[in-house]
Amino acid sequence: MQVYIITDLEGVAGVCLFEQTRPPDAVEAELLRARRLLTGEVNAAVQGCLDGGAERVVVNDGHGGGFSILPEELHEATELVHGRERPNILPGLDESFDAVILLGYHAMYGTPTGILHHTQSSKSWAGYWINGELMGEIGQMAILAGTYGLPVIAVTGDLAACDEAAALLGPDLVTVAVKEGYSRHCARTFAPAKAREMIGAGCREALQRHQTGRLVPLYPVATPAHIKLELQTEALADGLRPARAVRSGPRTFEMDITELRDLLRF
Repeated sequence: MQVYIITDLEGVAGVCLFEQTRPPDAVEAELLRARRLLTGEVNAAVQGCLDGGAERVVVNDGHGGGFSILPEELHEATELVHGRERPNILPGLDESFDAVILLGYHAMYGTPTGILHHTQSSKSWAGYWINGELMGEIGQMAILAGTYGLPVIAVTGDLAACDEAAALLGPDLVTVAVKEGYSRHCARTFAPAKAREMIGAGCREALQRHQTGRLVPLYPVATPAHIKLELQTEALADGLRPARAVRSGPRTFEMDITELRDLLRF
């Protein structure tokens, strides 16, 4: 089996403040700590995949500019995709893979107990809809994976993110909640060592389920699909110059797409 892991940072155990996640707001020492915590969870996921029968594991450093994972601390079996100027959202992903895993994910913007909840930009986006359904980054990645015929078989992150994923993708999805939010910036988290143990076990179980026929369905989306984006303020909307979308309200932009891989290309 070949597995493609997409990572984020806000859903990692021990991370609960934007100051840990986004330059230039990040405190340098805390950003490094968060990156190290993420790398530890990546290593656990890779080992779990190998234990579950994976022959190849590719990891996409998907947070921010693609420089969140510490390469020198990676599991030796990892193939890392990182860096800017990417040819597409998920470089290297194709139909030769068998499954996708989302690691370190967060809930969509506005989720009351979602730690660091946001959708794409925590500073500008307020809402994203596809065919009228409010959607966060978990759903977006599941749709993109589905364009290659690949299911998302496991999601790790905070409890709100896991609940969001399970509601979208059904009971055969493996979720690993490494922390629970009391607010956007306050969490009860497992110790990193415990979180990594849980992630490794979850990834192993997800691959075993997949190989025994307990298949997570692809997320269904009718095309052409209608996309709506809402920004947090009218001033932000005034500054947006989309190539494809049309402004439909003081803070909203809309467009129709025939190719689902264009779902974030406004």
